[in-house]
Amino acid sequence: MSDWIFLEKNRVKEGCQTVHPMYFTTAADGFNGMFRFVINGHLLRCVVSDGEDWKHVSVSIEGESKPPSWNTMCRVKDLFWEPEDWVVQFHPAASEYVNHHPGCLHLWQYTGTEFKMPTPDSIMVGIKKKYVIH
Repeated sequence: MSDWIFLEKNRVKEGCQTVHPMYFTTAADGFNGMFRFVINGHLLRCVVSDGEDWKHVSVSIEGESKPPSWNTMCRVKDLFWEPEDWVVQFHPAASEYVNHHPGCLHLWQYTGTEFKMPTPDSIMVGIKKKYVIH
């Protein structure tokens, strides 16, 4: 579930001594700013933005170059979006690739009305069952 009460408590605001002032925002900035919190024992830095028909969250572990785990990314998705929202990680074309941090992963959601972003049927991953086959 989207948890804006938790996120607002962890928004980087004016007066933070460990982050550059360019990242300071307030609740009035909505889905834009930097948020810092601990998940799975790691201090995460999430830089979020919305614009040009996209919501975007970049996720990195402070002080580390390794990327966040799948479970960490799922928890971040739950914090910023609703359970039924589709959110993606892209692997861009080589000519469009940008990497400013070796351990940063990105979550994206298309919010435009121009078209509905296609999504695969769950059968493409596997059969839904109430139990796991080992």
